[in-house]
Amino acid sequence: MDSLKPTAANSCPLTPLTFLERAAVVYADSPSVVYNTATYTWSATNRRCLQAASAIVSLGIRPGQVVSVISPNVPAAYELHFAVPMAGAILNNINTRLNSTTISALLNHSDSKLVFVYHRLQSVVVDALSLLPPEHPRPRLVLISDDDHDSDQPTSDFCSTYEGLIESGDVSEFDWVRPKSEWDPIVLNYTSGTTASPKGVVHSHRGTFVMSVDSLIDWSMPKQPVLLWTLPMFHSNGWSFPWAMAAVGGTNICLSRFDGPTLHAAIRCHKVTHMCAAPVVLNMLVDAKPHVPLQRPVHVLTGGAPPPAPVLLKMELLGFVVSHGYGMSETGTVVISCAWKSEWNTLPPMERASLKALQGVRTIGLNKVDIIDRNSRKSLPRDGKTVGEIAVQGASVMLGYLKDQEATSKCLGDDGWLLTGDLGVIHPNGYLEIKDRSKDIIISGGENISSVEVESVLYTIPGVNEAAVVAQPHKHWGETPCAFLGFTKGVEVKLIESEVIEFCRKKLAHYMVPKRVVFLEELPKTSTGKIQKFRLREMAKAMLNNPLLETNKIV
Repeated sequence: MDSLKPTAANSCPLTPLTFLERAAVVYADSPSVVYNTATYTWSATNRRCLQAASAIVSLGIRPGQVVSVISPNVPAAYELHFAVPMAGAILNNINTRLNSTTISALLNHSDSKLVFVYHRLQSVVVDALSLLPPEHPRPRLVLISDDDHDSDQPTSDFCSTYEGLIESGDVSEFDWVRPKSEWDPIVLNYTSGTTASPKGVVHSHRGTFVMSVDSLIDWSMPKQPVLLWTLPMFHSNGWSFPWAMAAVGGTNICLSRFDGPTLHAAIRCHKVTHMCAAPVVLNMLVDAKPHVPLQRPVHVLTGGAPPPAPVLLKMELLGFVVSHGYGMSETGTVVISCAWKSEWNTLPPMERASLKALQGVRTIGLNKVDIIDRNSRKSLPRDGKTVGEIAVQGASVMLGYLKDQEATSKCLGDDGWLLTGDLGVIHPNGYLEIKDRSKDIIISGGENISSVEVESVLYTIPGVNEAAVVAQPHKHWGETPCAFLGFTKGVEVKLIESEVIEFCRKKLAHYMVPKRVVFLEELPKTSTGKIQKFRLREMAKAMLNNPLLETNKIV
């Protein structure tokens, strides 16, 4: 046995780019991407990606350089997930909702050499380039046009259009650039919109390959599914599904903009089988109140925040089959999922929904998951009560943060754990439940209060569409819970603060009950739909200096 060693035949670098080559053969004439009136096949998508990669190389982009994309979910955004790394470059998807100052900071930090820009965002990006330091080389721009855009000609700021670039690509003698090592970087994703110290998460070809296969297996995704893109591809590369869909020859239904009725119409028109969606999209689907029930089940994978059990129940009644997962930019995709058991199907609806709100167990792409004491780095009891920091270990964990060895070392310890910054418990049956972000835990009189647990009760109040609980400073207790509620649009809700507090007293321990309640038309959110608790904490603190603020009216 000792004489058997790895050879070139069995140690080829793993990369998800090979999925596209196979799809072009196995699913050649099957639809790959659908957008408005355009439909592409897998053979066409493979050819277009090779042409784009060839053109990117012809622009002088060298292996290892960063190429950025600022675009909603249109065909070009999908194709560039393959084309950019096929050129040997590193793909950097940038959030389309960021302002020019933040975009400039990210382009500067990543040292991006080429930027693909959706036409509706060109003024923001041009402004961003004007804010780059004088010594920073100006990246070249390529304009992504739409079929509803009345001009395909780029302005003087752009060197080409995306379609023009594809037409110039010559694949007759072009071989896409395969990674020399499976540990070579493939993507760079930024975790937040901060301009002072952006954190750029770098993932490898190997990690992305494992993420993609892991996602397919964990979701039991069949061959040739129909995926409706409501999750932005700029958000952790759409949880790896741009590559995963190529592996199974699925159909990608792209939408650049949407609302509840648009989603329901697309589901019916395209016979959608799968969706990835943040909790805000679940609310959008529920609020649309479709008159026609789903003709067939639609599988929905949600994440980003623990989904409230009442929302999950409403989705189930509409015909959606919701799975909940946990992941972060540093893991690239969902790495802990509900892992539903068939015997749970016989439970009452609310109990089923509560179980689905749990994060569950590790996917097969992870090696280990645990809750640990951050200081001692030791495992904590799996009793469903002892709260610790969630730590993970596995192939999908990032290589590290770009140009930030200190942050990388802090996050990826020498003991082999990625510290997530999230707090949770592990139940005796092995299922993990998130309790809070470490920064969101409320400590009142020495008692730890899980904001997620309080929020789950608030979501059971009829008409409540959004709920968030944050810490409010208190002279005696240190901190007390302050609740912010948003209600379903068009539904008249007559509630006052005391009624909400009394409702919570019947369901929670006394110290966990919110001491203040604020009604808002809509809670502030990030560009990816997450509630911005830091802004709510600022509001809660400001209320202490404004005792006349009325909390029993919508403000």
